[in-house]
Amino acid sequence: MKNVTVYCGSNKGKDPIYVKAAQSLARELIKRNLSLVYGAGNIGLMGVIADEMLSADMPVYGIIPQKLVNIEVAHNGCTELTVVETMRDRKWLMAERGDGFIAMPGGIGTLEELFEIMTLNQLTYIHKPLALYNVNGYYDKLLEFLEQACEEGFLRKNQLDTLIVDDHPETLLDSMNTFFTTRPLS
Repeated sequence: MKNVTVYCGSNKGKDPIYVKAAQSLARELIKRNLSLVYGAGNIGLMGVIADEMLSADMPVYGIIPQKLVNIEVAHNGCTELTVVETMRDRKWLMAERGDGFIAMPGGIGTLEELFEIMTLNQLTYIHKPLALYNVNGYYDKLLEFLEQACEEGFLRKNQLDTLIVDDHPETLLDSMNTFFTTRPLS
């Protein structure tokens, strides 16, 4: 794994723990010499993780639609900034560029990206590790819902089991590095 796509909020959240978690994840990516692929925002947790990576001179690849550039949320400090036409284009390029994916706490856009990658893996358009960085139990209720979807027969347990969940960046990335060799997608 060389490029890690991180999905995260354009807000920082109410609790400072989320900013600290974004910084911790960035430091672990730096330690492992991994590049960041993200939505190119200069605000919220997106800006925090990008700034932390850039302060260590690590590659940051931002992908952003022109509409968001127009409202001045693009991070102009990115190592490489790719401007696309639509959100759909952005998501596809982020999926192509990343060797693995982490969903940090975020809003509806982050959830959409999470489920899109789960779907792409399920349908074997891609075969890449996907992780929830479950800071402060942020995703606990979502995980309960996904378990219920399994119980009700709308989601296969083996599909849910491909989702890596952790609240420590070190073990999260360790699991991503070994995930598909130890639990292949089926």
